[in-house]
Amino acid sequence: MVDTEVQYSIATESRQPIADSRIAVENLSHAYQQRQALDNISFDVSCGEIFGLLGPNGSGKTTLFRILSTLMPVTAGTVRIFGHDLATEVRTIRNLLGVVFQHPGLDTKLTVVENLRHHGHLYGLAGKALRHQISELLERFGVSDRATERVEVLSGGLQRRVEIAKALLHSPRVLLLDEPTSGLDVTARRQLNEHLGMLARTENILVLMTTHLLDDAEACNRVGILDEGKLVAIGEPDELKAKVGGDVILIESENRETLSDVISERFGFSPVLTDNQLRIECERGHEFVRDVVAAFPDEIQSVRFGKPTLEDVFVKLTGNLFT
Repeated sequence: MVDTEVQYSIATESRQPIADSRIAVENLSHAYQQRQALDNISFDVSCGEIFGLLGPNGSGKTTLFRILSTLMPVTAGTVRIFGHDLATEVRTIRNLLGVVFQHPGLDTKLTVVENLRHHGHLYGLAGKALRHQISELLERFGVSDRATERVEVLSGGLQRRVEIAKALLHSPRVLLLDEPTSGLDVTARRQLNEHLGMLARTENILVLMTTHLLDDAEACNRVGILDEGKLVAIGEPDELKAKVGGDVILIESENRETLSDVISERFGFSPVLTDNQLRIECERGHEFVRDVVAAFPDEIQSVRFGKPTLEDVFVKLTGNLFT
């Protein structure tokens, strides 16, 4: 029988102070035969912040997540997690990570407490220390009153909270989440993002999440935008949106190309053709909308304008729709 104190010391090794408290990715690339999934990506994330990797399907998010979570090897470039090289120190790094995958990892026939207890045993936790940790985490995520219920009766939002509590059971320094709010309603998504924000601030944990949802990215401290394996932008959400000039106007028309030419000639703008719309960036968008509708009432089916979103940043930087 393995000594419990020895097991516990292994599980709590990640709690010791570490000088380099960040994830540092340098020139990371990965290819699947002829397809380049990641192309020379570099970024870093520090403790206490939530970093979002935003991108449409096929942008490289899943590949990057699988590499960071140690499920795939580093084949080109360097990844260091809290000073440890992911290519050579996988076992050490795994003790630093708490991972929440996109697809649920809970046993729905077990209760909430049973799920956490069995997970704790995998990390050498047992006895009073494990019971205390479970109780504290369930209280923190607002599910302590459901502790003895089977997971299958919980809502999707509550199940996600339990998954995150499970991932934090061994006190990791890094929490990795793959599309954590996928399938949740708006209220549950907002509540989960609030929990993550509080966790990063109060526990000084490094939180990194992938998402294709703009609301999730807006809730992050910083965002890295991925497209076709390239990191096309990185920064705070407001900083990124400031790259888009003024308001964004979207015009629907059956004669998009003709309308684009006459708008360019009359107003001096260069509309971008996106699917069935013309996209225009300009200051004082409400005045332009008034003028363009008055000038071409028969050619315009609908028009709307608003402040830039991260989707507008993506379109501006890549020329592609965020789909």
